[in-house]
Amino acid sequence: MATTFDPASIAEALRKNVEGFTPSVDREEVGRVIETGDGIARVRGLPRAMANELLEFPGGVLGVALNLDEDEIGCIVLGESSHIEEGDPVKQTGKILSVPVGDGFLGRVVDGLGRPLDGKGAIQADDER
Repeated sequence: MATTFDPASIAEALRKNVEGFTPSVDREEVGRVIETGDGIARVRGLPRAMANELLEFPGGVLGVALNLDEDEIGCIVLGESSHIEEGDPVKQTGKILSVPVGDGFLGRVVDGLGRPLDGKGAIQADDER
């Protein structure tokens, strides 16, 4: 038994799909680690990186772009850096380093980004600076 298709219904289905289509483009610059050691990573391929911008390394580890040379960036890694190797990808986040602040941080142990390390749970921040 042969299946028949109605050209008008096919055209209508295509029209509905095309009308509901919203194109989106996500642009992402990816650099590469060229050298790493002692919590510092040298990165190439991110010419639009900003001073103090957070950069993302594999595993979600963040770093801060500090030394912006013409061809490379010197970056302080804000986390475990022993797994970061030459050739690893590095992505720009577009965010400048800021940390949460407030009275909730008094007496707490936090990392360089204000994330709690003392096992006492989340901290209520009043602001970011």
